[in-house]
Amino acid sequence: MGAVGQATTGDHLARYDAAMARDPMAAFALVREWMRTDWRALFAQLRERRPVFVTPAFTVVTRFADVTEVLSLEQVFTVRAFGPRLDAALGGPFMLGRDATPMNWREKGLMQVMLAPQDAARLRDLVGRIADEALDAASATGRIEAVGELFRHVALRVCGEYFGFPGPSPAILSGWTRAVVTDGFANFHGDPEIQAASVRAGGEMMAYLRGLLAERRADMAAGRPLPEDVFSRLIRTTLPAEVGVDDERLLINMAGLPLGFVESGPGAMAEAVEQIMIRPQVRAAAAAAAVDSDPARFDPYVWEALRFSPFFKLLPRLCERDHVLAAGTPRETLVPAGTFVLAAPASAMFDSDVVEAPDEFRLDRPGHLQLYFGHGHHACLGVHPARAVICEVVRRLLRRPGAHPLPPPDGALVRDHGIFPDRFVLALGPDTKEG
Repeated sequence: MGAVGQATTGDHLARYDAAMARDPMAAFALVREWMRTDWRALFAQLRERRPVFVTPAFTVVTRFADVTEVLSLEQVFTVRAFGPRLDAALGGPFMLGRDATPMNWREKGLMQVMLAPQDAARLRDLVGRIADEALDAASATGRIEAVGELFRHVALRVCGEYFGFPGPSPAILSGWTRAVVTDGFANFHGDPEIQAASVRAGGEMMAYLRGLLAERRADMAAGRPLPEDVFSRLIRTTLPAEVGVDDERLLINMAGLPLGFVESGPGAMAEAVEQIMIRPQVRAAAAAAAVDSDPARFDPYVWEALRFSPFFKLLPRLCERDHVLAAGTPRETLVPAGTFVLAAPASAMFDSDVVEAPDEFRLDRPGHLQLYFGHGHHACLGVHPARAVICEVVRRLLRRPGAHPLPPPDGALVRDHGIFPDRFVLALGPDTKEG
């Protein structure tokens, strides 16, 4: 197991209960720290002894059946906890921040059509070339800072060449996405400076998209061909007026593409690589599979690695009305209206009631037990292209003979806000420790 989430000895619940009796705020701080640094051990105790963990600040849901129940009941457990912040950044309602509304159903369906499953093979070839170029460039130095030079680099190129949203520069687009996503998903205390930075970044993003739309419309009017990307598909698609997708709705949905990918895509790549790299036997087997002409032989290594450390470990929801969770079972719990709920996919995928031998690294896990892309109403709508990108970038890295992590601290995976991977240095030569 990696440093983050590594199981340790000690009774977290006993320490929490003692702290609650003495100082509730200290107990809250303990839980937050464990979720950042020791979540796997904490979740194991919660699943066994307190699967619906109620604290004064939030409720954590840890068992597979309960997590999927929360994520399936979008009108009970809503995304109102973060939706308004995304709306503020983009200057209008965004479907990711809505639950079971006509706008949500309509625009989610539209974007699922735009992010066509049949794009996956072409996109896989594209990111393979981009990844190889980055790895070739780094090979002269014998090492690569994998987050910035590979994972995030590929994600930003995908934004430009597949989504059709390159931004004024990759660095600017990267800054926009980090600012907005940090406010939406890591600003737990409502820091006004983080919120202001998000609104500023979102406003710049929307202004850029309005200019880009005007340029492409001018090209269409002049008979010039448009690039073959998602933005062009949207522009060329004619919808009835009563559907209500005007230019502003189109642009807000375009803005959502990098917001949903530039952090989570590289995040998943980094987590998967770290989990593969810390298991020498798995790393050797994955490297052998990576050179196979059929990528399907390699991909299960990525998904099983992510089970041990998914990028989205907790999914926030707000309980809109009283609900009895796990009704009719021994863990039946009333969740009152107004409760901030954290559904924990990272815990659910280790639930021994549904996952056989959860502590083993196995390649035969059934797909319906994988919660990397969410579940229910807000499951990732770009899952098909996302799966292709994540797996292929990791595969191209593992195809490099001798790719391995540097010793700590240089080789540690560094995260911003404890969430977003920011630095991960890997060697691209022989691993002297293994001869």
